[in-house]
Amino acid sequence: MLAVLAAADGFINTSDLRDRLSGDPAYTTVNTILFRLHDKGMVDRVRVGRQYRYRLAVDEAQVVAGRMHDHLRIASDPVNALSQFVQTLSADQARVLRELLDLPEGDR
Repeated sequence: MLAVLAAADGFINTSDLRDRLSGDPAYTTVNTILFRLHDKGMVDRVRVGRQYRYRLAVDEAQVVAGRMHDHLRIASDPVNALSQFVQTLSADQARVLRELLDLPEGDR
């Protein structure tokens, strides 16, 4: 859902967001998640008529990176988890990761 919000051009309503999601989530499920994201400060919303429109209020990359870090932190074997993750990267993703790791720490 965060990726869809990040890709949206401005504010988007629940129905349009739901249509862009894979699968067929219920409208009420999408709406509940949006309300929770709003409560956490992750999305902004404006009222238009009787409905709300939403947009991402945080940097999606920071959210994803934070989740990855949290998962590694709680893993019983973080080295193996990281190894498994790296093995699933595409060639382009692995190349970018190598380039990032070669940068001085302050430039990452």
